[in-house]
Amino acid sequence: MIRRRRLAVPLTLAAALALAACAPALPDTVVAGTVITVGWNGELTSANADAQPTAANLEIAAATRAGFGSRVDGEFVADEGFGVVTIVGDDPFTVRYDLAEPSWSDGIPLDAADLVLGWAAASGLLTPSDEAPEDEIALEVPVVDEFARAIEVTYPDPVWDWQERIDVAVPAHVVGQHALGFDDAMEAKQAVITAVLDVDVDALAAISEAWNEDFTLPESGEVASEILLSSGPFRVETVRSGEEGQSVTLVPNAAYRGVPTPQVASIELVSAGDDPLADIGGSLDIAFVAPVASNKDTVDALERRDAAAQTPHDGTVWAVHVRPTGLFAQHSARAAFLRAIPARSLIERGAGEWASAYAGSTAMLSAPGTRSYDIAGEDAGFAAKLTGAEDSTLERAAAGVARGAPVCVLYDRTSEFAVGAFAALRDAAREAGWGIVDCGTDDMEDATKRGDWNAVIAETMIPQSPADVAAQWGAEGDAAFVAAADPLRDDLIAQLSRTTDVYAAREIRAQIEATIVQDALVLPIAVNPRVVIIDSDVAGVTVRAGTSAPLLSGATGWAVSP
Repeated sequence: MIRRRRLAVPLTLAAALALAACAPALPDTVVAGTVITVGWNGELTSANADAQPTAANLEIAAATRAGFGSRVDGEFVADEGFGVVTIVGDDPFTVRYDLAEPSWSDGIPLDAADLVLGWAAASGLLTPSDEAPEDEIALEVPVVDEFARAIEVTYPDPVWDWQERIDVAVPAHVVGQHALGFDDAMEAKQAVITAVLDVDVDALAAISEAWNEDFTLPESGEVASEILLSSGPFRVETVRSGEEGQSVTLVPNAAYRGVPTPQVASIELVSAGDDPLADIGGSLDIAFVAPVASNKDTVDALERRDAAAQTPHDGTVWAVHVRPTGLFAQHSARAAFLRAIPARSLIERGAGEWASAYAGSTAMLSAPGTRSYDIAGEDAGFAAKLTGAEDSTLERAAAGVARGAPVCVLYDRTSEFAVGAFAALRDAAREAGWGIVDCGTDDMEDATKRGDWNAVIAETMIPQSPADVAAQWGAEGDAAFVAAADPLRDDLIAQLSRTTDVYAAREIRAQIEATIVQDALVLPIAVNPRVVIIDSDVAGVTVRAGTSAPLLSGATGWAVSP
């Protein structure tokens, strides 16, 4: 059921066309002829990263799509150069999405049509029929303001991600042209608005097909220019495929009106090859590698030649999880086992010479260095409850666990870190009287499903959304290593999903973390780093921690050193 609301006033066609007629030059910040080449193993498959949210598509979108802001270290950072998002009503919960004056790279302005299309996508109206939920969802279509550059959206309940819920992934005028047969861009925009607000089933079906499929890149041949339109600081100039993989060229978007603007004339994303470190200073300026023993000397040698090495975490945390069944059915047994494990020893044995790159962690829901992590450290009680055993042997005995009780510990034998961490865990736990059984495997996915283990050393994604938290730690979660129902935790997760204030959200996350600590289910060890090598001729590169476009989210700051 969808409640219809009408467009307040028609689009201002003359003004829009006047804007489109301008052909701006490149920003003054761009230094002609400068090129930075990056080794990557991604593949751009769609210019609509919302429809196909692969890591590579999201990475390219970070450079080529403007928006109301982005999530950095788990919290929203606004971009008021694109527009402003404000809560204009609490009951019912109503949010206004108000554009500044952004433009697509073909000169067509972003306006209400783009926001309405973004709302339709976020609301599930453009979800393919075979993926749509069976239950009918009650939605109230947005109100479009008199200037046609803003919409007001009323939600059934407060939503935690209200600032970023509306995302302009692709141009409404291109969707309207492809789906509804209009040649004129402004007529196409108007048709998209009308189709959504009138809930025109046939038109929405065509719009859905265009939104989901028409921005997919062909496997070979030329890419249609209109599907590569950009609203961000860069645009995709060329996409080439070859035997070594795909390469993508990004150039500054002359129509971009935000800040900051690019400094380099071209970014080349090329296949990293078998040994990217060997190409630093030659064919590559930036490369990613895993922190393994075999490349430590090479990285050190590059740093001696003034190359820079960064080790931001990749959005995952290493931890020891215990299953609350069998031997560990009792809380006291779980706590005694986890308190016998010295996390620092696991880092040192697991990482070896790379140990300094692994930031120790005491949380599962946030990463070191964030404000949420600091608050969780203050409130969750991890240090008092799960570390610092005065006598691990006495704690085991007091928990009623006999000396030598077998603990089957699962870990990934193909991971250097996991192998070393297991060795450290085994030695410390055996000293405390636990009978550690080596249950290492070459197939973690299959082994974790079998469930014939007591504890596991593994990487876990640091959850970003309440849905992520629920999947890992909720009673109905399907992404957890260990399942342990807790009504209080479920209530807090539900509360988090409706919390619109960043400060309140931090407090609730800390409370959820406290329930995990209280249940003695897991011992965080460290966040997992990625190693980024940057040639000395390149400046301004800061790779973002986490999973959300770590590389290109900061590409406007890149420069070639004079």
